Amino acid sequence: MPIPNDALGREAYELDRAHVFHSWSAQKALDPMVITGGEGSYLWDADGRRYLDFSSQLVYTNVGHQHPKVVAAIQEQAATLATIAPAHANDKRSKAAKLIADLAPEGMSKVFFTNGGAESIENAIRMARLHTGRTKVMSQYRSYHGSTATAIQVTGDPRRFPNEFVPAGTVHFFGPFLYRSAFNATTEQEECDRALEHLEQMITFEGPGTIAAIVLETVPGTSGIMPPPPGYLAGVRELCDRFGILMICDEVMAGFGRTGAWFAIDHYGITPDLITFAKGVNSGYVPMGGVIIRDEVAATFDERAYPGGLTYSGHPLAAAAAVATIEAMHEEQVVENAARLGSEVFGPALREMAERHPSIGEVRGLGAFWALDLVKDRETKEPLAPYGGAAPAVTGVLAAAREAGLLLFNQFHRIHLCPPCNLSDEEAREGLAILDEALEVADAAYEGVREPALV
Repeated sequence: MPIPNDALGREAYELDRAHVFHSWSAQKALDPMVITGGEGSYLWDADGRRYLDFSSQLVYTNVGHQHPKVVAAIQEQAATLATIAPAHANDKRSKAAKLIADLAPEGMSKVFFTNGGAESIENAIRMARLHTGRTKVMSQYRSYHGSTATAIQVTGDPRRFPNEFVPAGTVHFFGPFLYRSAFNATTEQEECDRALEHLEQMITFEGPGTIAAIVLETVPGTSGIMPPPPGYLAGVRELCDRFGILMICDEVMAGFGRTGAWFAIDHYGITPDLITFAKGVNSGYVPMGGVIIRDEVAATFDERAYPGGLTYSGHPLAAAAAVATIEAMHEEQVVENAARLGSEVFGPALREMAERHPSIGEVRGLGAFWALDLVKDRETKEPLAPYGGAAPAVTGVLAAAREAGLLLFNQFHRIHLCPPCNLSDEEAREGLAILDEALEVADAAYEGVREPALV
């Protein structure tokens, strides 16, 4: 990205490069875009260029940028009670907890607030270990759960490799993913059955009496937006019940309308023991996350103190933003809009696009949550970028889209489309048209190489 011509934008850029230490990055190579404003599904850079945001930043602006009801709620709360310690009750925290619990399955009536998704995972696992008296946690290889000490250990993707300082009692297994099946499956039913058999064997060999929890992203997000096959989550629930293991569903990315349902578990008819959330609960306007707790688990701490807490747990500004976000989503039928976008706009358009672009190996998704699996060869499914790495063809797609005014989410060889859940049809088609042209960069790298790869 060029350094902004605008004087204030240039100053912001220079101060950033001089003083801001960025996450997940080699610092010298960074060249950040300076963003100065946003509204709805759009952002503006320091020189006034407009971008359609199909990333929802890090997949969290579920009601878009600067939603007036959420902004007003934060302003009003700041003028009334800007902060208060978590030991005290306040109206917005209490109401936020009720609104969130009302969206959860029956029998999950308590909410523990955190500052974000990773802390939600940390506390859900802590609760599971204390409730069961066991220590091990099982999670999928294709997963991301956060960057704090335990969350990064249960993460399955390569970002955990340099962070494995101290064993955290975590065990990884293969989840279902028919397109790149680890089980040589040819149908969704085979993939489901074999993945469950694999998980049961892993539980047996690890020792059922040692396992506190199985942690799953209900629909894995950063790792590829892979909706599980019918019956898989119900099968995991049955295994957990049989062996006395708690089921933790990570809804940090998939929750609050992203998949066209309030929670992704709603598509699969299951009730986990713990649900982690963050991001879309208040569209990221003020940091907030949390754990929704099944009543039987919460009762563990009725007479026994829960040994955990955060200074800003249920912060009033974040809670006010959550209340306003959830109420706006109800009033404006944002969840229903996301579901319709998936079934009527994104799904049909992306599948049609795949017929014309050989670099698209598979289209996956639901709601406002889609992924394009880019390949060098459709027969071998060799990824267009290596596992854990990048490739010029993929970065070229991102650059071409950005130049045309579209921001995309990318991980390795995949392009993710995760716009605000209240995106209009017109905006959706505008972004899809830009993506269609940008994918010509990936098509140019389509090689037909006959080397199989499992990623």
